[in-house]
Amino acid sequence: MRSAAILAVLPLALAAPSRRASPAPLLKPRNADVIEGKYIVKMKSSSGAKIIEAHKSLVASKVDYTYNSDKFSGFAVSMTPEEVEALQNMPDVEYIEHDAVVRASATQNGADWGLARLSSTSAGSSTYTYDDSAGSGVCAYIVDTGIDVDHPDFEGRATFASNQVDNDDTDGNGHGTHVAGTIGSRTFGVAKKVSLYAVKVLGADGSGTNSGVIAGMDFVVQDAPDRDCPKGVVVNLSLGGGFSSAVNEAAASVVSAGHFMAVAAGNEATDASTSSPASEPSVCTVGATDKTDSLAYYSNYGSLVDVLAPGSDIKSTWPNSQTNIISGTSMASPHVAGIGAYFLGLGAASPENLCDYIASQAQSGVIDDVPRGTTDAIIQNGQA
Repeated sequence: MRSAAILAVLPLALAAPSRRASPAPLLKPRNADVIEGKYIVKMKSSSGAKIIEAHKSLVASKVDYTYNSDKFSGFAVSMTPEEVEALQNMPDVEYIEHDAVVRASATQNGADWGLARLSSTSAGSSTYTYDDSAGSGVCAYIVDTGIDVDHPDFEGRATFASNQVDNDDTDGNGHGTHVAGTIGSRTFGVAKKVSLYAVKVLGADGSGTNSGVIAGMDFVVQDAPDRDCPKGVVVNLSLGGGFSSAVNEAAASVVSAGHFMAVAAGNEATDASTSSPASEPSVCTVGATDKTDSLAYYSNYGSLVDVLAPGSDIKSTWPNSQTNIISGTSMASPHVAGIGAYFLGLGAASPENLCDYIASQAQSGVIDDVPRGTTDAIIQNGQA
C-alpha cells in the first residue's frame, strides 16, 4: 500500500524522475560512534522544498530534522535498509550518511590565565588590554549545550535562540555557558560587548548527534540575517566527532553564507583531519596551549590547524551565577571566536578573511612541543 502512495506522489513533486545510473553513496563517519538505523540524507543543491518533502514521504518514520537553507538541504531520519536503498536510487539525493554521536570536549582542572595571554607576548601576565569597542555590533552564535542566559556576567546580552536536542532551554551541562563566557562575558570574555546567541545541540550529558549539530548550523544560516549584527557574525563549535562529510559540508555552508566559524581541533592528541567539523578546510580550526606556552598534551594537531589559543585551565562562567575552570580545545576555540568578534568590531577584517587575519596577527616561535607540520602561532589581539 505504501509503495502505491509513493508512486502517486512522485510524478507530481519530482516530475517522474528516472532511476539514476549508480546509487548515491552511503557514507559512514570515520572513528565515530555510529547510531544504527539513523541517517542524514543530503539532497543536491538544486532540490527545492517540494522535492525534499516528496523524498521525506518515502520514509515511514517521523523525520528528526529538515535542512532547508539554500546552503545545505536534506533531512535526518530513521530508515530501514530498504528505505535507504530506495533513496539511494533517487536522482536528487547527493549522498546518505550514517548519523553518529558528537561530544563536547573538556576536562576538569587548574587555574585561570588564558585571557591575559592574548594581549601579552609571554605567559604569566594577569592583565588583559583591549580596545573598548570590544566586539560591539557583532553577533556570536554558540552551538553547544546551551547558555545560562541569566548569568549576571552576560549583562543581558545573551539570548537562547534555538534548541535542537530537547525541550529544556537551559544549560544542564555548563560547557556552553563556559564557552560563551570566554567569547563575551564581562569578566572572562575576549569581546565584552558582543551579543551572544545559544544554539543548543548537545544535552546535559555533553553529547548529541551529527544530525542535531547540522540542524544547529542550518538554523544559524537562516536566523542570522534577521538579527541586528551590523559588524558581522561569528560562530563557535567547541564540539566534534569522527570525520563526517555531512558535518563538514554543513560547516562550510555557514562560512559560505558570510560568517566566521571557529572550531575546536579535538582532544585526541592526533591529526585534526580525523575529526569533524575540525577537518573542514574553510573553518578556523583551533589547537590548544597551556600556561607554560606549550601545546596542550591532548590537543589535536596537523596542517588543518589554523591557529593556537589558550585551552588548559581556563576560568569562565558556569550556570547558576557560578564560575568553573576546565580544559580542552573546547576552551581554545572560543578565544578565537572572541578575538574574531573583537577584530570585526574594530573593522579590521571581514568575516571571509578573518581566520587569515587572526593568523597574521598571531605570535610565532614561542610555543613548545608543536609537531612538525603544525602551526605554532598563538593568537594576539594587537595590544601587546
